[in-house]
Amino acid sequence: MDEIIDERRPGGARSSIFDFFRNRDDAGQVGAVNKYIWNASLETLDFLPVESVDPFTGVITTGYGRPPGGGRAYRATILVNDPALDARSLNLAIMTRSGPASGATVRAVEDAILTRARQLRQRDSRF
Repeated sequence: MDEIIDERRPGGARSSIFDFFRNRDDAGQVGAVNKYIWNASLETLDFLPVESVDPFTGVITTGYGRPPGGGRAYRATILVNDPALDARSLNLAIMTRSGPASGATVRAVEDAILTRARQLRQRDSRF
């Protein structure tokens, strides 16, 4: 029979799977990624069908989709690799059917994601 080993926190409190859902010191962090950048990425690129997400490694992969009012199809791979709300935490690769998107397009989408992330953080700080 397998034994369950109780892990103790300072003060003798037990830890459980529910600790993941309790309030933590940094409410902006989910796993090892910033929740504001994560959510802003999903909101900003909501016209792209999501193929896979992994909040623990910070990778979001989308399929091809067309932006509203746009004619060219894009797909994106987003990596949120740091818990800080910082431009260095976001890595974005955007592809078209004919190859990589232009640098200006990638920068514009990154700026939109980071702006939305800051808006989400400001909204949360008011509560």
